[in-house]
Amino acid sequence: MQNNNVEFLGPPPVEGVGGGGTGYGWNDTGVKPSIDFLSANDVSKHPTVDFVHVWCCPSTATVGHQEPPRPLEQISLLAARNEKESVQIALRPKLSWGGGGMAGQVQIQCSDFCSHSGHKLQVGKEVTLRRVVPMLGVPDALVPLEIPMSQIGLLPGETTAVWMSVDVPSTQPPGVYTGEIAITAVKPDADCSAVEKAECQKVEIKRELQSFLMQAEAVINKSPQELIESLHAICEGLQELIQSPPLAANCGETGKMDIDEECKTSLAVRLGVHITVWEFVLPITPSLPAVFGISETVIEDRFRLEHGSKAWYDSLDMHYKWLLQYRLSPFFCRWGENMRVLTYTCPWPADHPKADEYYGDMRLAVYAVPYAPVLSSSETAKEVVRRELEILKTKDHWKKAYFYLWDEPVGLDQYESIRHMAEEITGTAPDARVLTTYYCGPSDSSGALGSFEAFLKVPTFLRPHTQIFCTSEWVLGGREELVGEITKELQPENREEWWTYVCMGPADLHPNLHLGMRGTQHRAVMWRVWKEGGTGFLYWGVNCYEKANCPAAEIRFRQGLPPGDGVLFYPGEVFNPASTLPVASVRLERLLSGMQDFEYLQLYSSMYGRAAALSLLEKTGMYYGPERYTHEHGAIEVMRGEVYRSYRSPT
Repeated sequence: MQNNNVEFLGPPPVEGVGGGGTGYGWNDTGVKPSIDFLSANDVSKHPTVDFVHVWCCPSTATVGHQEPPRPLEQISLLAARNEKESVQIALRPKLSWGGGGMAGQVQIQCSDFCSHSGHKLQVGKEVTLRRVVPMLGVPDALVPLEIPMSQIGLLPGETTAVWMSVDVPSTQPPGVYTGEIAITAVKPDADCSAVEKAECQKVEIKRELQSFLMQAEAVINKSPQELIESLHAICEGLQELIQSPPLAANCGETGKMDIDEECKTSLAVRLGVHITVWEFVLPITPSLPAVFGISETVIEDRFRLEHGSKAWYDSLDMHYKWLLQYRLSPFFCRWGENMRVLTYTCPWPADHPKADEYYGDMRLAVYAVPYAPVLSSSETAKEVVRRELEILKTKDHWKKAYFYLWDEPVGLDQYESIRHMAEEITGTAPDARVLTTYYCGPSDSSGALGSFEAFLKVPTFLRPHTQIFCTSEWVLGGREELVGEITKELQPENREEWWTYVCMGPADLHPNLHLGMRGTQHRAVMWRVWKEGGTGFLYWGVNCYEKANCPAAEIRFRQGLPPGDGVLFYPGEVFNPASTLPVASVRLERLLSGMQDFEYLQLYSSMYGRAAALSLLEKTGMYYGPERYTHEHGAIEVMRGEVYRSYRSPT
């Protein structure tokens, strides 16, 4: 160890890529350890608080390596049913107790979260822990940790963050759920040995028994029927506990289960967690259709899959189902020349059993129907489309269907191609919907390329061959008043809708999903959509890294694009060769939070009207416009808390 009795003062927060702050504020007071650690750095004899700073940060915080310590506070979360809430736990070593360039190892153990009525949010199921790993120096990848107990290494002078998520099922009984996370500094050669696991199991069994006790106390004054039902549940739970491995086995002297004995983790930093689950259930089908593209080409190249093989179908199925949990409506895409694009939600044909499973899923707000002639205009390809349409248009889920044929057309010849394809589609299905993205008017029209007037007239060029006019937020800049000029050009009576998208732009302060932007900047993407009144949102790609031919190959963002544009998750194999599931980005989680905020605002609007919800956005300081929104998490909690209180006590 070097200079280990010198108090460490971290540097002030530094700015991240693109101006994303790494901290809320600078606190230079520091914290002195309570031990003379030159001679007493044995983690088995001293509390972990003497070795490690532990504190909590909201999910919108960018916790960089130089994030300074703050006082430890208990975690308190509010979540509706069918909602996912997250928080970060930051760890920073005060001194070194390990070797090999590491400050040391810490062990993290998470309990189930239990309510007074005996219901649970189970660790490993509803409760997950992930380590925040930097990409290009910016905290972004969320790599799963083993639970209920895992170990991570800390580096000297660096802050590490752990991302805890609670995914509340739609059927979860409302109530206050409590639990804890124990963080313990361990010796360099420590492992989760059998004895340690037995000690941790001891703590968990004690929690189980306390849960049964609370459940019994809760029904003391209830009706006989409720009392009998509760006793049955307690008996079943106790029977399961008796059959659990720690109690069923003959543990011997080293593993004997004395419930009242203080276990080794008494030296741990114990972080209490309180989660208030309230009555509202977020809609299973999102109120806002948010369509996000998955590149089938990237999957084929990176995982070396033959198009149409069983492994190819399995991989696409896994990626689709994984992304669906983020309240998104995924589509697969393959790009052709001049921005033609083949898009589809289901890899299987409409007469395959999988098709109804995909299209009929209530979590899917809309789905893309493939139009193969966009890449090959053969008669065979056209016949396949006609056959698909004949089947799909008879289904109840047909109202969710759309076609996405061309991305950002810029010339009249491209507009003509869209019109021709749309005519072939509506020849079989007259009520089919076509989506077209654009950021300018046609280059060879009477208006100059780039003029706002030409942009406004795009519907006159594409009508009636496009129903969903999807415009770039970049066009608006910071001028929200332009929204009215765009929407007045549309004909809602003819099923015309206005959607928006982000990609390379907008940049600077405007909401987007680029790496290095502030946490609230990511989350505000959906605040902007809600306030502007768009009825859908599109994002071009979630896995569009540079080409690679190995699942574990280094992730490289595409040249010419802002870092993170087109990438919202990473292949799990990059971080763990044994992994088969994608690793979410912090930005994807914040996008989900924004989608959930959208539902809160929809709920408030349904109770008091849209004008009141708009007022709530501004009154809380959460969002005024694309250049004025909160940089602090507190305003978000104020908005959510007001919706919660209004729902429970309507006036």
